[in-house]
Amino acid sequence: MCLGSTFVDAHAASNVICATSSHFCSAEKQFRFPLELGNQRPQSAQWTVTGSGAAILSNNNLGKPCPRVTYITPGKIVDMGVKDANNMGAAMAPAALDTLITHLKDTGRKPSYYDVIITGDLGYVGKEILTELAETKGYNIKNNYDDCGVLIFDKEKQDTHSGGSGCGCIATVFSGYFYQMLKEKKINKLLLIATGALMNSTSSQQGESIPGIAHAVAIENLDN
Repeated sequence: MCLGSTFVDAHAASNVICATSSHFCSAEKQFRFPLELGNQRPQSAQWTVTGSGAAILSNNNLGKPCPRVTYITPGKIVDMGVKDANNMGAAMAPAALDTLITHLKDTGRKPSYYDVIITGDLGYVGKEILTELAETKGYNIKNNYDDCGVLIFDKEKQDTHSGGSGCGCIATVFSGYFYQMLKEKKINKLLLIATGALMNSTSSQQGESIPGIAHAVAIENLDN
């Protein structure tokens, strides 16, 4: 969405479809353990979301008011030395914090400007870490911050430990839930921070740390 919006804004494209997906089985056997082993999962572990979501970016709204991408803030790699592939929230939270602070400084906005600040897939553990880290930097996000990994599952009924993860996590929650809220104007200012980890299937087994990165997109109803 960051790249697509720049293409549309620069008139390099008129309509752009941005889509992503993830699948529980493929992610688990590639990055953690084969499902057949039935390994016990720690409480910090997350469940990769089987899902997909897409967004259309266009410079032609046919005269109808619609949510718009107003700002993008690309993130940078942040590596705090976390090596546990079953605690991705801790690995990615510092990168989310860095991007959030960069966005607020660039725009001159406060966290309270947004109706909702939403991260991609930090889960319960990562959400708590980000909230506490933000507070140490002087930013209170407790009242309007949530995470797609927390929202996607019912932790108690589904026993999903720290929540959801994967590309499909933020894609489904944003396109299926928050975009509808924007259309119905239940919220008008949304800061979407996609979180990710830069690892492969062998790096964790080799004892390498897990660098994190996050990119932010501000989506707003401008006719309010």
